[in-house]
Order: sequence, then C-alpha cells, then structure tokens
Amino acid sequence: MSASQGLPVHARAPGKVNLYLGVGAVGDDGYHEVATVYQAVSLYEDVRVWPAEDITLSFSGPIDCSGLPRDERNIAVRAAQLVADLAGVTTGVRIEIEKNVPIAGGMGGGSADAAATLIACDALWETGLSREQLHELAAQLGADVPFALAGGTAIGLGRGDELSPVLSQGRFDWVLVLPRGELSTPAVYRELDAHRERHAGELGPVQRHPSVSTELLQALRAGDPSLLAENLANDLQAPAIHLSDELAEVLELGERAGALAGLVSGSGPTVAFLAEDREAAIDLQIGLSASQLRAVRVSGPVHGARVMPLGG
Repeated sequence: MSASQGLPVHARAPGKVNLYLGVGAVGDDGYHEVATVYQAVSLYEDVRVWPAEDITLSFSGPIDCSGLPRDERNIAVRAAQLVADLAGVTTGVRIEIEKNVPIAGGMGGGSADAAATLIACDALWETGLSREQLHELAAQLGADVPFALAGGTAIGLGRGDELSPVLSQGRFDWVLVLPRGELSTPAVYRELDAHRERHAGELGPVQRHPSVSTELLQALRAGDPSLLAENLANDLQAPAIHLSDELAEVLELGERAGALAGLVSGSGPTVAFLAEDREAAIDLQIGLSASQLRAVRVSGPVHGARVMPLGG
C-alpha cells in the first residue's frame, strides 16, 4: 500500500441528508424505531492514516474541532480499534481527519469519519475484510455508520442501520445551511417524546413501526425534484425548531429565496433545501449567503466510503 512508501492511505466518506424520518413510539428499552430515507451528498470527510505504534487522532479542515475527543471516546478511534481487534493487528495507526461536515449537525459527520476509518485501516493493514464484515463493524459503531459505508440512497429501518438500497434516478441539487451551533440528538428525541405527550389528545397514538411513503420512493425513481419536495418530512423537525428557534427563520428564508422545499436534516440543526436544478441551486445559495447564512451547494446521491487513488 501507499503507506509503505511514507504516503498515507486516503479514504473519503460522504455526509447525508434524511429525506424522510419517521420516528416510532419510544420502546421499553428507551429507543425509538425509525423509518428513514438517507441520501449521501457531496460534502465529504477525508481520512488519512499512516502506520504508527499507537492509535492517535488529529483534525484539520474548516470545522472547529477543538471540542472533539481524540481518544477512544471518538468514533474514528473506536473504528480503528475494531478493525485491529478483528484482524489481530497489534500495531497502531495515526489518523488525520479533514472535517467538512458539521459536528452535531444532523448530517452524520461522525458516522462518515468512522466509515472512512474502517476502510482506510483495512487497506493500510491489508486485512482483506469483506463488505459484510465491514458492515457488521459499522453497525457496532452507530446507526448511521452502515449508510456512510454504503452511500447512494437507502431506506433505513430499526435504528436506521437495517439498509435497503433505493432506486434513484438522476441527481438532486441541494443547498445546505450549516449551523452556527449544535443540537444534541438525545435532546431532540427527548423533546419529541415530550411534545407527543403534551399533545397526545390531538396527535393520537404513535405508530411503533413507522414506514416510508410510496410517493417519496416514486419521486426518487422518477428523478422528480418537485414531487420529492412535496414528500420530504421529518418527525424531528418540530422538536428541533422548539430547541433552536432560528431554524424556523432559516426555513422561511430558504423558501422565500426559491427553494422547492426545506427541511431539518436528521436531528438538526443543518437545514437542507431542495432546488429544481443546478442553476436554481446556485441562485438559492447566493440568496441565502446574502442573508449572512453559511450556505453550501451539494448534490446527491453520491458513493459511500471508498479509498481514494494516490494523490486523490
């Protein structure tokens, strides 16, 4: 491998947008079953690994990572350790992550770090793990990690890690408004439960096993952004807005600026706006940037985690 010549193994994994997120009633174990549709988008985490005596981690890139742990509390360190344990590797690895996906932003940046680290360490150590073995390791690390490994567009059931690929035609153009702050996923779920309890009379019983609408899947199959816009939905959007009221203003700004639709991605606070096409996305990005928002244009679906060629 390239690392033997002093060059790192470089792997890249995408962030994601949840096109749909249905959240079931909280179970006895405190977890919620979900039905979600993930789409991998062209905002990437880049992971480079070198041989080392111990497992170490550092960060670069435009995202402030000063608050992130660099020990086994970090999902990328745990990913490297899982590969080492499974393959019987006794040496370490130096991991450097170039972060582009917001932290605690609802876009699966940590999951992308983990997925890229899994395949980078597999390549560095020449462990030859199968796709199934890597998927099993991914599922141990977190519900979104298997999708970061797979990429594309997929339905996620259970805790989001039971994946089925979705047929999706063409490309979809998005403008992401990246958050100034963070939202804790557990806090958003707690707020959802509290909201449902407060409004139990009008909401009625919550399904235990949510499902994905056939209309949304038809929109993806047809490659029809207008039809997709009508079917975007997220059960966590209302609780996320309740915890961060600026999200409502951002959603309103995007729709006024010409988005087909906007929604909070995952547990937020990233807001994803769907545009008609590339030109409309450029106009939308300009409009949102003029409102002093940090707007990034991306498209999807894109590939999941993969090792990049030398110099890539």
